[in-house]
Amino acid sequence: MKLSNIFSNKKIKIALITSIVITITVIFGVIIGYRYFSKKPERMLPAVLDGSSISLERISQISSKNGIMEWSLEARSAIYSEDKKEAFFKDLTVTFFTKDNQEVYLSADKGTLKTESGNIEINGNVVIKNNDYMLKTGKINYDNKKRIIQSKAPVELTGKSSNLIASSMAIDLNTNKAELIGKVDGIFGDNLSL
Repeated sequence: MKLSNIFSNKKIKIALITSIVITITVIFGVIIGYRYFSKKPERMLPAVLDGSSISLERISQISSKNGIMEWSLEARSAIYSEDKKEAFFKDLTVTFFTKDNQEVYLSADKGTLKTESGNIEINGNVVIKNNDYMLKTGKINYDNKKRIIQSKAPVELTGKSSNLIASSMAIDLNTNKAELIGKVDGIFGDNLSL
């Protein structure tokens, strides 16, 4: 075997091994990048140019403060607007976590998250549930700083032995108490009515 053939074979082997290593590195980079952005798509948002919008399908968002989860959101789709500092969601569900380890579930047709404040405006077939009650309304606002869910639209509150209708309401997630505001009509149990 000639010396030039040995060097030629070594060059081919080195080129093949280098190509394989580069290919494997690129594949792992794509997989890691996909996992990184698919679990937290909001990480992609700073990469969007100022004034741009981005559209995402099947999104999840978690809000926590001092290591304590305050709420989690899932939606069929979302559009993020850098100009407005807002994310618009369709077919969303939100789980709020109270200080006494209870969960409050919310579902609605659409919502808007103000990304700078964490406040959420939700409307369209809004349903809020926990173990004791179910509330229906057309529109609610969530104040992230105060942790209060508020509806200025009429609400219907149904419990195990009560059915109430009110002009508006507020739910304080810090104390897990609801306040019915304005005109309140309803029935408690079998004999008591308002």
